[in-house]
Amino acid sequence: MHQYSYSTERSYIQWIRRFILFHGRVHPRELAKVEVESFLTHLVAVDRNVTPSTQNQALAALVFLYSKVLGVNLPWLNEVVRATRPSRLPTVLTKQEVFRLFAKVPHGQRLVVRLMYGTGMRVLEVVRLRVLDIDFGRCVGGSAVIVTPADYGQIPVAGLSASQSVYAVNTHTKGAHLC
Repeated sequence: MHQYSYSTERSYIQWIRRFILFHGRVHPRELAKVEVESFLTHLVAVDRNVTPSTQNQALAALVFLYSKVLGVNLPWLNEVVRATRPSRLPTVLTKQEVFRLFAKVPHGQRLVVRLMYGTGMRVLEVVRLRVLDIDFGRCVGGSAVIVTPADYGQIPVAGLSASQSVYAVNTHTKGAHLC
């Protein structure tokens, strides 16, 4: 199937099957825009747990069916309205809430969590950091330490002062076996 992954092929087959069964086993060549839209609307209206990404996956399967399998050029198929994800506003914590959150983190993981919060780095990126990657000598605005891993250039650490960082790294590495 045109170099699609196995899971994509399986999911497309399932969606095409559901589409055909939904319309009483009528051949897809005999169905038009109205039937495609009614199927996609049914997914949202009846199966209320269907997310926009699931609905878009079903539409992608139908686009594949009509364009690649049946070889039918249907310009209206690209005009079918795709579901959109609801926009979500990010939750912002106050300084007090952040400090309470840090206080709840076990001592061994606290430095990792603070670095993730302050830099926006991922877990694996923070875990791969070495003490040598942190430049305690340079500060931005008097409070942020610059983290300089080779892959990322210079990343300011927000919300973590230089003295807090030195103390955190020292206490974190006290029991560690450093090579």
